[in-house]
Amino acid sequence: MKQIILTITAQAPLAIGQQKPGGSVSEAFDYIPGSVIRGAIAAKILQQAQEAGQIDTTNDNFNQPGDNFQALFLDQQAAVFQNAYPAIAKTSDDHYAVICKISLLPATALSSKTNSGFKPKNAGVFDSLIDSFCAKEHGHFYEPNDLTGDRVEPFKGFYSEQENTYRSHSISKRLLTRVGINRRRATAEEQILYSIEVLNETQGKKEPQPSVYRSAIVVDDDGLADQLCDFITHRREEFRLGGSASRGLGKVHLAVELQNTTGDQEIQSRVSAFNTKLKKHWEQWNIFNSKPFPDRHFFTLDLQSDAILTEDWQRTMVISKKMLRDYAGIEDDTLELELSYSSYDYRSGWNAAWGLQKDVELITNMASVYLFSTEQPDRWYEPLHRLEQRGVGDRTPEGFGQVKVCDPFHLIFRENAV
Repeated sequence: MKQIILTITAQAPLAIGQQKPGGSVSEAFDYIPGSVIRGAIAAKILQQAQEAGQIDTTNDNFNQPGDNFQALFLDQQAAVFQNAYPAIAKTSDDHYAVICKISLLPATALSSKTNSGFKPKNAGVFDSLIDSFCAKEHGHFYEPNDLTGDRVEPFKGFYSEQENTYRSHSISKRLLTRVGINRRRATAEEQILYSIEVLNETQGKKEPQPSVYRSAIVVDDDGLADQLCDFITHRREEFRLGGSASRGLGKVHLAVELQNTTGDQEIQSRVSAFNTKLKKHWEQWNIFNSKPFPDRHFFTLDLQSDAILTEDWQRTMVISKKMLRDYAGIEDDTLELELSYSSYDYRSGWNAAWGLQKDVELITNMASVYLFSTEQPDRWYEPLHRLEQRGVGDRTPEGFGQVKVCDPFHLIFRENAV
């Protein structure tokens, strides 16, 4: 199994719109969804094959078993196109830099209500998951605040960490106003004036820095990964992402880097560090009432993208222990769901291949956190590694349901906020 690290540099505004049910305004995402990247690459492959005469456009069943296109996009183990998150961060006043390793703050991350943000300019950000669990198990109500006593609230977004310096990542947006054209007179059409929200192609005013995004494509077949990498490299200037491409929007430059996926040793290390910190804080909470630490191992699942979760044919926003056992393919009667932090939203989209709107889906928002415990940790490391690569829930090849096991940010407490 290999992954293709994709660096996307915007050369024009990107109209990456999300249409919410009942709304008349198409808002822009703060990132590039994996479904957009997947659709753009699939369209380019089909266009190339059609121009070469390899596809009979009169036959809907042009994808034969064993075909590379089918292996990438249609098979059960199709390639996973992860979301592309902003890789550009503000390092000083009106100066931006590209930082390749981007992370997503979990739903349990908190910051001051009046001065939210990372240090040193703001009050700092910390995580509350471990303290919330310890308080619950000791029979106490936990209402966190910062060290100065100020109220705190959830702090969301993308961030990066370099040399113990934390920075937020975001992309600015703007509205482009357009007018409809009467095709017969080639003049402006009355009563047709609209605006498109787009992601800016540059950040900063004095020293503009191109907007950069980072993503990954996970491919099971190493040979197929090499071929896809070569295909993207040879056409890196030809891709358009998002809508309104005919109006000059969506032009990007793609750069690729082929890597082998990491093993389950990294997950084992993260789980071990999480349990060590949890046990240490459990002992601190014992000042209220002494209680032995459970003879169990704990791990978290942190959603790195929106997820479409189904249990018993019904939509849900909680990964139950039964669902996790099914995703991992493990029969573990000792598995328990201890805590969950999740919320929901609705998502739709446009299927360019069919020319139709996609179904409206109930999604579980990215950054949701689920805390599990088990008495058989050694059985879970390899399955959890597979889940990090493939995701959970429905439509994972489009970037939905990406997870991270034991996010290191859970180890940052209020006494050492960053």
